[in-house]
Amino acid sequence: MELKGKAHKFGDDINTDEILPARYLNTSDPAELAKHAMEDADPEFVAKAKPGDFVIAGKNFGCGSSREHAPVALKAAGLAGVIAGSFARIFYRNAFNMGLTILESPDAAKEIEGGQEISVNFDTGEITNLTTGKKYSSQPIPPFMQELLADGGLIAHIKKQLEGKHA
Repeated sequence: MELKGKAHKFGDDINTDEILPARYLNTSDPAELAKHAMEDADPEFVAKAKPGDFVIAGKNFGCGSSREHAPVALKAAGLAGVIAGSFARIFYRNAFNMGLTILESPDAAKEIEGGQEISVNFDTGEITNLTTGKKYSSQPIPPFMQELLADGGLIAHIKKQLEGKHA
């Protein structure tokens, strides 16, 4: 699977409160959460981001609390995924559980600038900066994880598996 979109650049140590501020945790409605994605890191993010765009960030993206609302907000905002130098481990797992595609690529995270167009091949892990022509590598997402993402996350994946056994 390959997706193309615009990059939105953030720095190191973007925590879950910057991704989705705690003041919005009174709802679990994805559409409502999407309205506040990245609000404390960039108040204009939701107005600028378009479906299919990517967040590009430095190291330790998603540090802080373990709230699942953060990856839900990014996914519901229509992002194709997040490319970072590294992810906080709990955010990494929550992202896959919630169906948000993420890739680690320190070089891409460092060199891709906001506003540049990128293409990501999730089968090979190749990231191409379409603006500059430069290519970057990341670990490809294993097929079983791509299936989990395609199903919409862990709960939806398990539900689909259970329905298939009862059909």
